[in-house]
Amino acid sequence: MQTGYEVLKGYEGYRSGSTRRTNCRKLLYSSLLIVGGLACSSFYVFPRRNQVGFCNQSPQAETILHGSLTLQEPLQQCAASKPRPAEPPATVNLWASLTINETVSVHEWLTQASRGLNLTAADRASLSDNSIYHIEVYRPAKDDALAYLTSPSEDKFPRRYSRVSLHLGGRPQAEGGPVIKDYLVGPLPIDGETVIKELTEIYHREDIPFNARGFGGIPFVELPHLLATYMPRIARVTQDLFDGVALGLDNDTLSASASGPYSFDGTFRRTWIAWRKNVAGPWLHPINFFQYVDISGTDPKQWKVLKIFATIDDFLDAYHNGTLRRLPDRPDQRKDTAWSTRYRPDRAPRDLDHLPGPRQVSFAGLRFRVNRELQYISWMGWGMYLGFDRDMGLSLWDIRFMNERLIYELSPQEAMAQYAGNDPMQGGTAWLDRYFGLGFAVRDLLPGYDCPYEAVYLPATTYTSLGMIARERAICVFEHDTARPITRHTGWHEGEFGAVRGYVLTVRSISTVGNYDYMFSDMLPRRLHYLPVFDYMFMTDGTIEVRVSASGYLQGGFWEAKQAGYGTAIRDTTMGSLHDHVINFKVDLDVGGLENSLLYTHTHQEEIEQPWYDDDDWGKTVIQQKITREIIDNEDNAKLKYPVNFQGGYAFVNQDKKNKWDNARGYAIHPGYSPIYNTVVGSKRILNSANWARYNLAVSRRKDTEPSSSSMWNMNLPGKPVVDFHKFFDGENITQKDLVAWVNVGMHHIPQAEDAPNTRTNVAASSFMLTPLNYFDSDISIDSLNAILLSSPTKPGDPYAYNDYGVRPAQCFPHEIPSFEYRGLKTYGLDGHAMSAASAEQMRDAAELFHRIKLKL
Repeated sequence: MQTGYEVLKGYEGYRSGSTRRTNCRKLLYSSLLIVGGLACSSFYVFPRRNQVGFCNQSPQAETILHGSLTLQEPLQQCAASKPRPAEPPATVNLWASLTINETVSVHEWLTQASRGLNLTAADRASLSDNSIYHIEVYRPAKDDALAYLTSPSEDKFPRRYSRVSLHLGGRPQAEGGPVIKDYLVGPLPIDGETVIKELTEIYHREDIPFNARGFGGIPFVELPHLLATYMPRIARVTQDLFDGVALGLDNDTLSASASGPYSFDGTFRRTWIAWRKNVAGPWLHPINFFQYVDISGTDPKQWKVLKIFATIDDFLDAYHNGTLRRLPDRPDQRKDTAWSTRYRPDRAPRDLDHLPGPRQVSFAGLRFRVNRELQYISWMGWGMYLGFDRDMGLSLWDIRFMNERLIYELSPQEAMAQYAGNDPMQGGTAWLDRYFGLGFAVRDLLPGYDCPYEAVYLPATTYTSLGMIARERAICVFEHDTARPITRHTGWHEGEFGAVRGYVLTVRSISTVGNYDYMFSDMLPRRLHYLPVFDYMFMTDGTIEVRVSASGYLQGGFWEAKQAGYGTAIRDTTMGSLHDHVINFKVDLDVGGLENSLLYTHTHQEEIEQPWYDDDDWGKTVIQQKITREIIDNEDNAKLKYPVNFQGGYAFVNQDKKNKWDNARGYAIHPGYSPIYNTVVGSKRILNSANWARYNLAVSRRKDTEPSSSSMWNMNLPGKPVVDFHKFFDGENITQKDLVAWVNVGMHHIPQAEDAPNTRTNVAASSFMLTPLNYFDSDISIDSLNAILLSSPTKPGDPYAYNDYGVRPAQCFPHEIPSFEYRGLKTYGLDGHAMSAASAEQMRDAAELFHRIKLKL
């Protein structure tokens, strides 16, 4: 079929002329009936107020059913899918990212000779130079932010600061040698009061070793530089053994990836290099060829190969004298590599799959409001500001429900992936993605695929050492019908029978980190290709669901019998490696104010004798459940796992604020999909850098000096991390204090054949929910007008009367869907001017980095 849609394709009745004419007449009459029905229904789009009430079957339906059709009003086009303007509580977003102009001004101020920092531009810097690695907003203290929000005025506006990371590779040995320093620069805008001061109060060690450094710009030549010293020498051997070479040419057939972490305590920087076929989906084409390399310090002359052979000459000798063990032939890699692409397989389409699937349309217009400039959203009593940063991407601030602040901050903190395997790459890998930057890895969303067609998109900008990256569609916002009522009941007494529609507002962002897509880059190194989808879903009863879904490519290993306990064969010689994903969120709940307590509610079995039962029937003994409620008063006891069988849970309650029934107002933290924590405890690769992953959740006193459970520097310092989560817990009382919950989601990923080419978001998902616990006096979703109440007929057999509160289906024809277009990123230089578009190969190099390292001569 070349154009359009062939309804009832293959129906033999269309083949004869007489049958075709008969069917055409039937189709014409049916179409008139449908259009007439829509036209008549259009009277209900904007009902008069006095029409609200109980209604019986529409008389128009009788007319249509009996064939007497009159078009009384033409069908109108639907309202444009543009959001109405939102009215935020304050006219400034205190948590907004730095603008491009602000970033440029900070960069220019730092590079002035009078600063004495001796900085070299990143595009010209070597590792032994001083350079700017990162510039980002530093968010205000909570007390200052709340003071402004309580009474917005210029004199209460918190001073704005930027956080700056410098790679000081040129620091003399007499002063301690190369090091990384984080600074605060402000107040902003830049003026005579602007100063720079070292940022140390949020860290648990004084120094950040240079061997834990980041990447980007010229420093990333460290691995390609080293690999280029030996891979061309062994090209004939790799061609024979692996059917591929790495010569530093555009048509290289091998590429490399590196394991992490690169250091334990900052005293060295070493990594395992794993080689793969340089094809689409290279993560699924490993060749089982590894080297352990040392890239410590700033002098490339000191970098070297440590293993598996001490020298390249030793490897060549083993190859020539026959002592090198050869791998079995790889027909799946030599003959056909298309299986790791996303091309549609060459097989017959599924029945009716040639038709476009259903899509949602807000026929009466969008029901949420947006202030694009301030990145503020409101919907059905909810309101929130959005923030965005390089490390973790989208965050939500000052979340209010029914005009009361509920959450000060809701934000992802870290994403860990720890692997297993019987080879150096898989068994030695534990990623902490804050290092790579989930916000940096966000790309423009695909309309109609990543988000509904009518979603509203919001932009985001992040800094790199070479410039700024702007994405016009970094975040999408949409309301959707879950097709499941949030409450309903079939009853017979007046007022019992009815339902409330289940609508949800979703705020979404997607990152592609190497091989995975998270459904929460372009100038930096990356690990595997996973894509996390971060969904924040708001419901009319006051519930928030935070969900992370993953897709993308597996980090594949070479399949052989010794790998059987560490993964699953997904091809003749490719395996998916066993691993855990754990993603940590910060939830700064303020239930009825800042003073909250941690409530543990759990159930247990009891046996009790009751006098109203006798021995003749059931006996006096009753075996049943009983509730125990207790306040956890010390944060040392607040590193938590969900109860066995989920018999209970945890909540923030305000013991000083009660509902009508004398219950402390609270919000519960409910497990959702796949409520897991990390399987492995004690591995040196995450020894102290990801202690938060040992629990389902933990609760601590909220402090401005503990803004995050992790740091971008933590991945390469597991022995002595910059942020040690366990040090948050020092025996403080947590009764009626300002508290924060650190909540984990994730998955134990035991790979399967269906993970190729990409993992599916429906099974690779995890979530938690924040839901009212005696916060209200009753269910608040019952006040929705998008509901129906039915009344039994007075005469048996008659239709039920109903009250739809005047909210009836709107009838209109939707706007045309624009043609699909995807343009990718906009980049800006450090002068703030737009840069020319990058080629696909440049974008691939920048995005995949450590996960697809190409030689460069």
